Amino acid sequence: MSDVKKYFVTGGAGFIASTFVAQRIAQGDEVVVYDALTYAGHRENVDWIEAPGGNLEFIVGNICDGEFVNRLLKEYQIDYVVNFAAESHVDNSIASPGEFITTNVNGVYAMLEASRNYYDGLDGAKKDGFRFVQVSTDEVYGTLGDTGYFTEETPMKPNSPYSASKAAGDHLARAWFETYGLPTIVTNCTNNYGPRQFPEKLIPFMIKRALSGGVMGIYGDGKNIRDWIHVEDHCNGVQLALTKGKVGQTYCFGGRAEKNNNQMVHMICELLDKKRPRADGKSYTSQIEYVKDRAGHDFRYAIDDSKAEKELGFVRKYSYESGMSATVDWYLENQDWVAAVTSDKKAA
Repeated sequence: MSDVKKYFVTGGAGFIASTFVAQRIAQGDEVVVYDALTYAGHRENVDWIEAPGGNLEFIVGNICDGEFVNRLLKEYQIDYVVNFAAESHVDNSIASPGEFITTNVNGVYAMLEASRNYYDGLDGAKKDGFRFVQVSTDEVYGTLGDTGYFTEETPMKPNSPYSASKAAGDHLARAWFETYGLPTIVTNCTNNYGPRQFPEKLIPFMIKRALSGGVMGIYGDGKNIRDWIHVEDHCNGVQLALTKGKVGQTYCFGGRAEKNNNQMVHMICELLDKKRPRADGKSYTSQIEYVKDRAGHDFRYAIDDSKAEKELGFVRKYSYESGMSATVDWYLENQDWVAAVTSDKKAA
């Protein structure tokens, strides 16, 4: 029996999922990327991946189209479904919550039903090995005070339309395991950073604003805290959950790198001061301004991922310092990518 596995990766043209796809292709697996190419998904995230032997297929489609998904699962005889697809920006969810319910709730339901139909038709080793992974966020747990950590046992208490919709998807995945026996696994991760993140997100946004001479606006007083994990470490965790995790379980992944927004933006400025100094000799920190806080802005996220470390052997390869330095380097070297994906979405 071949060790090559066939993955169906939704949202595969997005920031995190495309990194997961690249890792799988590098290991010789076959991947079907399925993406609706909405605001945060773009072909540039996949085009760079070298896929010898035709083991990467790109299909444009929406996860709400369960019938189409089911046909694809059967056609490609998929071993693993990994659902990264999601509307994911909190600010956008506040402005247009309906889109988040459609994708993150109805879409997950459609994916689970399509997968259940496919799974029920499998037998033998193919059925025993099948997995459905629902990739989610630590934001489903709500907010923390100055102390404490989220774990897999933390009750869900979402505070934004985005996090509420993701929590609903997590509940659905668990219910489809408990009710129908579909072998699902849920992963919840803290804030990701790294190459190819859509430019509206904090790190690439601040880099772009700094380089353009614009205002680097920080919400409120800048004291909101996030735990940061490099995207490659997160994707390694998802793969471990898929291959070593127990069905019906949830696994959390964190970066052990808590930083408030002031610290994060000042780190970006410090790195840019060294790597791409301003012509006038001033620090990029001179461009920082504080702006009105986001509605429902959670104070602090932090994850205790001891379960993943003990049960899956999860380890992080990147420190915050090395990961951030490499990330800033990538954006400095790939401003054409930033311009391309930004103009592409404006045109759309």
